[in-house]
Amino acid sequence: MNFSDFFHQFQGIATLFSSDISISITRIFLIFLGLLLMYLGKKGVLEALLMIPMGLGMATINASLMFLPHGVPGGFVENGAVQGTLFLDSMVTDVNQMFDLLQIDFLQPVYVFTFSNGLIACLVFMGIGSLLDIGFLLQRPFTSMLLALCAELGTFVVVPIAQAMGLTAQEAASIAMVGGADGPMVLFTSLSLAKHLFVPITVVAYLYLGLTYGGYPYLIRLLIPKKLRAIKIDKSKEKPKKPISASTKLAAAGILCVVLCLLFPVASPLFFSLFLGISIKEAKLTHIHDFISGPLLYGSTFFLGLTLGVLCEAHLLLDPRILKLLVLGILALLFSGIGGIIGGYIMYFIKGGNFNPTIGIAGVSCVPSTAKVAQKEVTKSNPNSMILPEALGANICGVITSAIIAGLYINFFR
Repeated sequence: MNFSDFFHQFQGIATLFSSDISISITRIFLIFLGLLLMYLGKKGVLEALLMIPMGLGMATINASLMFLPHGVPGGFVENGAVQGTLFLDSMVTDVNQMFDLLQIDFLQPVYVFTFSNGLIACLVFMGIGSLLDIGFLLQRPFTSMLLALCAELGTFVVVPIAQAMGLTAQEAASIAMVGGADGPMVLFTSLSLAKHLFVPITVVAYLYLGLTYGGYPYLIRLLIPKKLRAIKIDKSKEKPKKPISASTKLAAAGILCVVLCLLFPVASPLFFSLFLGISIKEAKLTHIHDFISGPLLYGSTFFLGLTLGVLCEAHLLLDPRILKLLVLGILALLFSGIGGIIGGYIMYFIKGGNFNPTIGIAGVSCVPSTAKVAQKEVTKSNPNSMILPEALGANICGVITSAIIAGLYINFFR
């Protein structure tokens, strides 16, 4: 056995040297990026449940590239040799090859039956719904809706910016949904409108969602003076809020679900999943609620992160549009944060100063991160100021608003 034959026994290394230099450099970068994501997840900088499987999947898939025998479905041709992995292939469309891959690639069934059809996004959304209390929204519908709409500024503004940068209307709408700061919504929209780019768009979305917790505090301090951040809402100047019964919440969930599905049938799986989670919570179906809010939500989030990481193969991400997506994603979140704060200022003036504008940032629907960020920043300025109920109302309305916009975009741009 000569050195070349010996070297090819270690195919992960051999493919690094036999591939195009750009592919090899990108693979090495993604391996280190994956390990970094694992570290940041462990440190709590990013969401550990999502980032640890995503990071390990990203590092592993780029280390596991191997030479495939000719005739084996999947893979791609690089310098005359077929290369691929034993994880999954998202680019195969032929039905016969798909059935073959289901028996070869161990994550192909997860991708085909839960990911490519948007099921995993709906399962995560159902779990989120089971944690929401729409009583906050029902008690303050006008305030919540106004803040949520303002906090979608990035979702609207980035569409024309993306088109001006050369993206199609479908691609622009998909990346603009990052402004809603709702990962399942971004996944569902990109699968419907820009399936060829859903991997980088969704990865960008989930990487940037960590910035809502780390970056939005600086935006709040920049745009809202400490004096206004310290405002304590005087409840005596407002009409007392009646407690919302579980029956009322259940009825509201049913009515909202039906109305939104009538208006936007293309997003009905999202609406149904969200309001089913809410309905189970309000109906006091304890065992089912414990399952949806626990094993189903955490299991779906885990496999979402794992599959996203494994989809981050170098040859899939070597697209000149990736840099544009990175820029547009951060712009979408930035404009949405600014829009939410503008909404907070509007409510501040409407209520004659008896409103803390920091609440506006909670309209960005990263539940419950942005509501917690708002309360944390207010507490630093005034430990006696409690704005969490108002912030959660805006937060929950933001989730519903993002789903509505996803329906509008899918209906309009498809």
